[in-house]
Amino acid sequence: MSFAPSSRLTGKASVPGGALNGLVGIRLERTRMRKLIVSTFLTLDGVMQAPGGPEEDPSGGFAHGGWSVNYWDDQMGQVMGEAMSRPFDLVFGRKTYEIFAAHWPHATDDPGAKPLNDATKYVASRTLSSLDWRNSTLIEGDVGEGLAALKQQEGPELQVHGSANLIQTLLRHNLIDEYRLWIFPVVVGPGKRLFSDGTIPAGLKLVDSKVSTTGVVITTYEPAGEIVTGSFALDEPTEAEIERRHKLEG
Repeated sequence: MSFAPSSRLTGKASVPGGALNGLVGIRLERTRMRKLIVSTFLTLDGVMQAPGGPEEDPSGGFAHGGWSVNYWDDQMGQVMGEAMSRPFDLVFGRKTYEIFAAHWPHATDDPGAKPLNDATKYVASRTLSSLDWRNSTLIEGDVGEGLAALKQQEGPELQVHGSANLIQTLLRHNLIDEYRLWIFPVVVGPGKRLFSDGTIPAGLKLVDSKVSTTGVVITTYEPAGEIVTGSFALDEPTEAEIERRHKLEG
């Protein structure tokens, strides 16, 4: 199961992307940029689809929903508890918002329920007409512009849970400041991936890592700029190497 926006005091609230964008110049002078953090569970082969159960997201015929459940241990619970003890707002795509909104308001005794229910939740959707989970706000207009402007506002860090499609937009707009990736020792084959087609190549810097008793690698990465390439090839390639390269060109 993943985690989720603030509202005006009535029904559906909205944050127009253009209106938020107009605040950027003013806010930059007054406050540090809010960090936007992608927090997700991943299989070893990079799939993030339906970690919490088969019913979460069976789209595309995905048959392995719930792949993360049996790896949970006390250390993972502690790390999750620490992350949720700090102030945060949430950013969701429609599908993940609906998963969270159907669960957390009705599971108030579960660990983590209070901070999730209390958090401001920003939702990127073109189809939702109402947001029933309290403190939920719809991002209207261009999502990339809206979130770029939201980062300039005062407030706690912005956490993205699940939301595979939304993350692709964040990647294209270079809006992600940190990745908290929990990598599980399981491979599932086809499924929705964190770094999907169209991902912009970039380097990452590992800033923290832990390993659970069940083999889950809990990592934190930060963007590290463009990829710096190199080569282990000989300065003067052998005749065999030259021939091999010619074959590749053919």
